[in-house]
Amino acid sequence: MTKTILCYGDSNTWGYDPGTKDRFDRHTRWAGVLRDVLGDNYWIIEEGLNGRTTVWDDPIEGYKNGHTYLIPCLESHRPIDLVVLMLGTNDLKMRFSVPACDVANGAGVLVDAIHKSAAGPNDQAPQVLLLAPPVVVRLTEFREMFEGAEAKSKKFRQHFQRVAQEYG
Repeated sequence: MTKTILCYGDSNTWGYDPGTKDRFDRHTRWAGVLRDVLGDNYWIIEEGLNGRTTVWDDPIEGYKNGHTYLIPCLESHRPIDLVVLMLGTNDLKMRFSVPACDVANGAGVLVDAIHKSAAGPNDQAPQVLLLAPPVVVRLTEFREMFEGAEAKSKKFRQHFQRVAQEYG
């Protein structure tokens, strides 16, 4: 039986190529690599959106709140065996002014929502794999928007680990 994996994230999941400002091909994007490695027994759904946050409404870009779209997304793709959740990079934009611990807490809100859903097999909750986003480095065009993000993102590992342990 085919297992369904939903990869829910931001531009890292969407496959944004900072060099061309276009999208990497489906075999280069990390969810595509996962699909190629796992093979035909897995259905990989790429739900990446450039600029998506964990729980924050974006007054500039709009429609990027990951919490707002999460439940409709889960419902539209059910049954889902596993949700791979990697969000938090865009929470580091200066306009949100949140520390790394609150970025991880925002991811925890999403994990909790997934655990409370019935989007898995037999109306149970899907399993969740929470990934800390990569450290923010070498920003060019977005340098001003993400000022201070590198130092904050270096704290993701410890805070996301805490959230993962808290939610199981």
